[in-house]
Amino acid sequence: MRRIGLMSATHGFLDEAVLGYFAECDEVWHAGDFGTLALLEQLEAFKPTRGVFGNVDGAELRRAAPRDLEWECEGVRVYMTHIGGYPGAYEKRVKPELAARRPGLFICGRSHILKVMRDEKLGLIHLNPGACGHHGWHTMRTLLRFSVDNGMLQGLEAIELGPRGVHKT
Repeated sequence: MRRIGLMSATHGFLDEAVLGYFAECDEVWHAGDFGTLALLEQLEAFKPTRGVFGNVDGAELRRAAPRDLEWECEGVRVYMTHIGGYPGAYEKRVKPELAARRPGLFICGRSHILKVMRDEKLGLIHLNPGACGHHGWHTMRTLLRFSVDNGMLQGLEAIELGPRGVHKT
C-alpha cells in the first residue's frame, strides 16, 4: 500500500499545512504549475515526488519535470499531465493518449477546480486536486490524499486549506 498526497497549482507558494497533511504519505504527486524550481526541490527534500510541468512553469522547471508522466503504482497504471480536461471534455492532445495508454488513474491540474470523476467508457478514475496556491480563480485551496493498494484507490480525502489569498502560516 502507498499513501499519496496529490496537489497542483502551487504557483510558488507551499503552505506549511500541506507538509502536515502529507506527513504520513509515502509520495507527493504534483499535477503542474509548481511556479518555482525551489518549490519542487522543497517537495523532493520532504518526500519522494513525481510531477509534471504546467503552463506557468518556465524553462528551468520544464527541464526538471516532464510534460507527461506514466508509471505503475501498486497495480494501478497512472498517467499525469497538467492540461488534460475531464471525462466528456478531455483536452484534444490528451484524448488519444488516454486511449493508447489505458490508465486506471488519470491525473491533471490546470482548472483550479477539485474533481473526482469516474470515466466508465475508458475505465479510469480522473483526479484533479484543484489548486493549493494563492494565484488563480479558485476560491478554496484544495488537496487530495488517498491510498493505492492492490490495484485500487482507497480512503480518498478532499482537503481544504482555506480560502485563496488567506495565509495561515
